[in-house]
Amino acid sequence: MDVLDRRLVAALQVSPRASWGEIARVVGEHERTVARRLQRLIAEGVVRVTAIYDDFRTGHGRPAHLHVHVQPGSAPKVAEALADRPDTRSVYALTGAADLGCELVSPSREALHRTLSTEISAVGGVLQTQTQVVLHTFRTVAEWHAPYLTEEEVAELSPPPPPDALPDVERLTPLEQEIAELLTADGRIAFTAVAERLDVSVPTARRRLASLLERRLLLPRAEVEPALLGLEVEAMLWLKVRPYALDLVGQRLAAHPNVRYCAATSGTHSLIVQVVTAHEADLYRFMTGVVGSYDEIADSDLTLITRAYKRGHLRKSGLLTLEKTT
Repeated sequence: MDVLDRRLVAALQVSPRASWGEIARVVGEHERTVARRLQRLIAEGVVRVTAIYDDFRTGHGRPAHLHVHVQPGSAPKVAEALADRPDTRSVYALTGAADLGCELVSPSREALHRTLSTEISAVGGVLQTQTQVVLHTFRTVAEWHAPYLTEEEVAELSPPPPPDALPDVERLTPLEQEIAELLTADGRIAFTAVAERLDVSVPTARRRLASLLERRLLLPRAEVEPALLGLEVEAMLWLKVRPYALDLVGQRLAAHPNVRYCAATSGTHSLIVQVVTAHEADLYRFMTGVVGSYDEIADSDLTLITRAYKRGHLRKSGLLTLEKTT
């Protein structure tokens, strides 16, 4: 992708449902140019617009991160087997002690126990797993965008902030669940298409869909491999943070432009941070200048992501993203 492509993708990441005209106005390009370029990138599988649930608030599941140790030479086969599972949101190949990283979203504690105790261990090639359950999410990948826009451009595209006090749990109605399923398959689906598929009026479809997004029960997401955006170094960073400072460190790291994801977890390390940079030297500067500035961080474990097999429930084919099929 050239510089303009990357700016347009960044704009789509900030506002995945923005019209081509809105994006064109903000980035200062002609609407036809914006439409032609982004439609091409979507058609080629470079970018996919989808949506992810707020798992905790909707009650859709309990996210957990797995480190998976496998038999030598079996990592690709195990990764594909994990990616085939509907309850895995992301699957990565890693450097370091673990061979693979995997994010699970289990619908219940019982399902998580069954998955970890019998199903994952039954996958051929799996030797050992280590699990960290997510306790709180500071930033989701849906809230990150590539650093190619000015602060003013981001502000113009950004949706209005959510209400100060969002309920801890909001169960979706049957109609909202149907709309959510359409959005996870196609994050840019038109209100008219929603109305037609669900046999409701267009105003009802518009109102219900807008409500899901405003209440942040569903987060639209423009998925693209960071390497295509010039961010070729991707790392998973596990931090041991002193408990009294966990919230402060989590919030501050989540606000950093190189951080795609940040969450507090159970386990030996209490914070997981996914970082993207253009070069290893930039990652070194992040470790020394950003992470190293916190006395509250007692320990760290840094691994690099060498390949993504699945992200946000979307399968990967090299650097391209396949359409959602389940």
